[in-house]
Amino acid sequence: MFVMELTYTAPLDAVDAVVADHVTWLDEQYAQGVFLASGRKSPRDGGVIIAVAEDRAGIEAIAAGDPFVTAGVCEYRITEFEATKTAPGLERYRETAG
Repeated sequence: MFVMELTYTAPLDAVDAVVADHVTWLDEQYAQGVFLASGRKSPRDGGVIIAVAEDRAGIEAIAAGDPFVTAGVCEYRITEFEATKTAPGLERYRETAG
């Protein structure tokens, strides 16, 4: 499982100019079962996405395709972790500590 933390690198008006494309990209990732949750940080200086993928390289490739990245308005910090405990609705994403 991955925590994808976005940090804006441009003023909010530049971010807002790309939001519609970013939301379309988010919807595509949800449809493919990659993203589990996402939202803006407070204060609004970026966002957070919880995602699942087979490996870090796959998540990095997905992040590189974010319209925010291609427009140069954000950077990602990606943290991989083993979800050994989850809420009941997320059991299928649990991992055994290895």
